[in-house]
Amino acid sequence: MRLRDKVAVVTGSAKGLGRAVALRYAREGAAVVAADIDEREGAAVVQSLKQEGLEACFVATDISDENSVKGLMRTATEKYGHINILYNNAAVLSYEREGLVHELSAETWNYVLGINLSGPFYCSKHAIPSMLKIGGGSIIHTGSPTGLTGCAPKLTAYSVSKGGIAALTLVMAAAYGPHNIRVNSIVPGTMDTPMNRYVLDNAQTREEYRKAVPLRRLGKPEDIEGIAVFLASDESAYCTGSTYMCDGGLTNI
Repeated sequence: MRLRDKVAVVTGSAKGLGRAVALRYAREGAAVVAADIDEREGAAVVQSLKQEGLEACFVATDISDENSVKGLMRTATEKYGHINILYNNAAVLSYEREGLVHELSAETWNYVLGINLSGPFYCSKHAIPSMLKIGGGSIIHTGSPTGLTGCAPKLTAYSVSKGGIAALTLVMAAAYGPHNIRVNSIVPGTMDTPMNRYVLDNAQTREEYRKAVPLRRLGKPEDIEGIAVFLASDESAYCTGSTYMCDGGLTNI
């Protein structure tokens, strides 16, 4: 098991990519602290892991609230002693409220950036002290093609939030590399997850998205697991400040 004796905090772990990563981390030997605002589904993930005899706990968390994040990290360190891995996955895509800049309300802008950018900042801020104490760690952010290109002009707040994640990855990697804290990001492509249901429930649109991917299929939550384990494990000990694409070739071909 590649994550034996490590403690991993995974945000947005109730469903989709976060759920897949939380499950895989536990099965790779990590003690998983699963965090999500959805208490019912988050607790169910932890319960399923415990039924497998694996170590996990759930902490209800609103990552846009710094005090809530403080509570999450405090619980993790009190229960397991330290934090080795932070997987910043939680995010929101508020498609029905999004729009072009002149159409976008300040309320939607603040809501999306509060979760998608301030959330990873708060989580990193309050996990890093534990990593500094133990001499290192791995922080993994979840990015998006929308933060790297202008591919979604009507998703203004979401795109900007993910552009911020790209910048946060770089500045954190430079700042904490000397302390052996590695910071990388994973950029999923079009994933068949609840977040993308607003477009993928339409059969015609779903087929258009599928054909746009060189591998000719949509991504699945389990597609992210391997690279997430690699970046969390000692196998990636010399990897930091990088963006890893997991999009079936969508953005590079």
